[in-house]
Amino acid sequence: MNEDQVSLENQTNPVSPEAGDIPTAPPEETPQPTDAVLEGQSGEQSESPEIDVEAGPVGDEVEEEKSSEEIIAILQKDLASHRQELAEQSEQLDSVKKRYVALAAEFDNFRKRTQREKEEQAKVIKGRTITELLPVVDNFERARTQIKPNSDGENLIHKSYQGVYKNLVDSLKSLGVAPMRPEGKPFDPKYHEAMLREPTAEYPEDTVIEELVRGYLLDDIVLRHSMVKVAVAPEEGVESGEEDTNS
Repeated sequence: MNEDQVSLENQTNPVSPEAGDIPTAPPEETPQPTDAVLEGQSGEQSESPEIDVEAGPVGDEVEEEKSSEEIIAILQKDLASHRQELAEQSEQLDSVKKRYVALAAEFDNFRKRTQREKEEQAKVIKGRTITELLPVVDNFERARTQIKPNSDGENLIHKSYQGVYKNLVDSLKSLGVAPMRPEGKPFDPKYHEAMLREPTAEYPEDTVIEELVRGYLLDDIVLRHSMVKVAVAPEEGVESGEEDTNS
């Protein structure tokens, strides 16, 4: 190896000096902060976090207040809406109640009117049927007053048809039929029919003197008017003539 090659190797691979051969510099001392510097730093550190801590919650509180106000507004709006719906439903309920009461009253009136019409119709039909039987009753009464039995056989026949007459009268009474008794009562055109007028001073004027044909009632319905004789005031000329004759 020649000198040129040795110098090249030394340049490429320099020999590192040993640790003991390289002088070491003494460690530099870090300057210690003074008390004033520490106080200033601590003040700065304590002040800056306070600003950050206070700034965050204030914004959150404002947002919370806004959100709570919005919720309250929404709830109040819903409450007002529900109150309006409740008022409308209450009005509808009152209307339905009034209509129900009106329909119930109308139905009750209809039921009573129908029942009354039914009873009146039944009474009219019964009255027409009974009216057809009244001439039979009249014939029995004429026979009782005019026929005078002269023998035991005639008396037996008389009693037999009088028994039939009695059964017929009892049946009519059970149906609500009653004869009129107008003698001595004032004349009433609702119940009486004047067939004769007799001047007399024995009875007041317009008083029924005699019943010619008997009238009948079915409860408060007139089956047949009573045909009567009515008293009238005597004429003055007739009275004076009678007084002169008597004198």
